[in-house]
Amino acid sequence: MPFAFGQVVLRRYWRDGQNTFAKPMFVVADDEAGLLLWMAVGTEVGQLTENGQTLHDVALDQMRAPRLVRRPWRDFDTLVLMPPGAAYSIWWFFRDGLFSGWYVNLESPATRRGDGVDTTDHVLDVVVQPDRRWAWKDEDEFAARIGHPQYFDPASAAEIRAESERLIELAEAGAHPFDGTHMDFRPDPAWDKLTLPAAQ
Repeated sequence: MPFAFGQVVLRRYWRDGQNTFAKPMFVVADDEAGLLLWMAVGTEVGQLTENGQTLHDVALDQMRAPRLVRRPWRDFDTLVLMPPGAAYSIWWFFRDGLFSGWYVNLESPATRRGDGVDTTDHVLDVVVQPDRRWAWKDEDEFAARIGHPQYFDPASAAEIRAESERLIELAEAGAHPFDGTHMDFRPDPAWDKLTLPAAQ
């Protein structure tokens, strides 16, 4: 059953049975192209944290008593496309209504629940500028997690890297989804920042 336009769903990341990130988002579309979601700057999200450190700083097993800490989403209004069965999502960033670039988030194919979708972040990301110049993000962190039992073995890491390189080729070529699609997106005027529900 597809999600409805304007419905609020929760996009969550999981690792080893632990909820590591939660984002409430508005549904823009849910069709053969995938699940398209919107989140405004200032939306309250939950990020797994311990003593000020996040999973960007330490591996999950180095956290003794982590908890989801609520904080506002910063910097960019964000449109997220999760294509069916894809091991990535594509994010469009907007600032003051103007397109500011893409973000390629490598992740496991999403699974659906009644109130949202769950995925596992693959650590490695690619930032693509509006002129389609690109740069790796979290490459050192990705390399450090290879072979870690809570993350990915060398073969899985190679698949993640290959998928990222395939998407970079699309970006360099200006091919879909880097072809101008959604760059002029405007959300429903009623869609403001959201608050994270009590239970994630």
